[in-house]
Parts: sequence; C-alpha cells; structure tokens
Amino acid sequence: MLHNAQKPELPPLPLAEWEQSKMTLHLILQIIGKLKLQLMPRKNHWWNITEFVGPSGFTTHSIPFGQETFEVRLNVKASRVEIISSWSDDLYIPLKDGFSVASFYKTFCEKLASIGINVDILARAYDLPPDQPFDKIEQFHHWDKEYIQRFWKIMLWVDGVFKEFSGRFYGKTCPVHLYWHHLDLTVTRFSGKRAPSMNSAASAAEKDAYSHEVISFGFWAGDDDTPAPAFYAYTFPSPPGLEKEKLEPASAQWINANGSPMALLMYDALRQVEDPKTVLLDFLESAYQAGARLAGWDIEGETVPPLDAL
Repeated sequence: MLHNAQKPELPPLPLAEWEQSKMTLHLILQIIGKLKLQLMPRKNHWWNITEFVGPSGFTTHSIPFGQETFEVRLNVKASRVEIISSWSDDLYIPLKDGFSVASFYKTFCEKLASIGINVDILARAYDLPPDQPFDKIEQFHHWDKEYIQRFWKIMLWVDGVFKEFSGRFYGKTCPVHLYWHHLDLTVTRFSGKRAPSMNSAASAAEKDAYSHEVISFGFWAGDDDTPAPAFYAYTFPSPPGLEKEKLEPASAQWINANGSPMALLMYDALRQVEDPKTVLLDFLESAYQAGARLAGWDIEGETVPPLDAL
C-alpha cells in the first residue's frame, strides 16, 4: 500500500502516445458536461458545469431533476459510463476501443430518455478540432485503457495536492474541479474585488468567469501549444512586472499566454524530484505570492495559520 510519506508513483504521460484516446475521453466528458450545463442551477463563475475527479474516475456529482437527483460517472476502473438516479435502476454504457464518440452519444441519449431525462444540448464539441455534431464523430473511437487510467491516477494525486493548497487561503476559493472544455483540473482564489469590466467583444461566459480578480492554478495533459502535461498559474488582471517575479522551483518559468504572463511547471520535471508534493506546493505558492503581492491582495489577512497558532 502507498502511504502518504512515500514518494508517489508519477508515471510518464507523453501526449503523442495517447492523443487519440485523450480526444475520445475529452469528447465524452464534454457530452456529459453539456448535460450538466443544461440542468444544473447557475452558480457563479460557471462552477455549476464542472466535473470532479473521484475514486473510480470522473463524476458530475448530484444533478437535480425535479424532486429527484442523478449523477453521471465515467468509471475509468470499469471502462464504462454510469447513470445513477434516485428513481430507477443504474444504467451502464461500456467503453472500449472501437466504440466511437458518435455511438456513445446516441447510446447516452437513449439511456437518458429511457428514464425520462430528455434534454436538448448544443451537440457539438466546444473548442476542439472535430467541427461536427457529436452523432457524426466516428473518427475518434480510441480507448487505451492503460493511458486513460494513468491520466486519471495522476489527476487523483494532483486533486489531493490542490486541495491541500486550497486550504491555506481564507478567501473565496472554488472547489478543485475539472473544466471539461479544456480538460484541465483547476482551483482558483479570489481577492474579493471586482475586476475591470471586459470589453464588449468578450462573451458572457468570459465576463462571468472573470468578473472578479483571480489567481488560478491548474494542470492539463497538454495541447498543440504545449504538447506535454504541465502545471500552470496566472493572475487576472495581470499586474505589470509579473513575469519578472521569481518562481519555485528553478525549472518553472513564465511564458506568454494570450498576451499575459503564465507560470508553467512541466510535469516531467516534477517527476524527477525526490519530493514532488512539496515542490508542487512551492510552485503554487510562489505563483500566488507573485501575483497577490503585485496586485495588492491582503496576503497576511487571507493566510490560514496552523491551529496551534490561533
């Protein structure tokens, strides 16, 4: 058994080795996420639409449905999607190599309809390459069980570290959750101050997400711009001089992300250190301190002290 004091197993996750399976997984999580978007009551900063990492895979948590409730889980251990409702038997959709996104979408809608859940989602991928309706996406049908389980296990570990980091801050903080549009696990801190109004070209989604000052932290498995898994942090609005601030560890760096500095720590660099949890916490803390100090946050007042110091 792996104890907390031991060095965690952080396996390699080269994007090129599982990119098609990652896309299949991503699209399935988008389909599930769009269902949640349609049914969950609105919550600030889009917290109502997110998914979560759990002991069997990924989950929506409870979604209200009239006087009842249901949950959708992508069970990575069992390679299936589960629809668990308070009023019917549990429903399962097996996932395997060769089972396309189109087939999943059709089966998912049929299973939902069979227990009275009929929703009209925008059935297209969001900000992903397949410019097709979900029921036409036949080219992604990959399920590399080893890599998908590896990704989930890494996310489980990151989820725990992010939760520990989250507990250091007294201010408003979102849950550690998965934004399915980009497939990144995030936690965000808020100063409590309103951010400057965004220009009229910004979407309603952007205006709600960035209505207040934030420092956000995340992990994602890589994309075309950064084709390897990495941790990141950014401050919004970005204060002048942020990119000159020191980051920990030495391998972390500031990069330009859409015109603003973003702190980046590559996952593969973290895998090489003796104590990855401490190093990751140091990275998150250094990025927070840099942004909060330059943006004038109440760092001392929002720091949670040890219980014996109260």
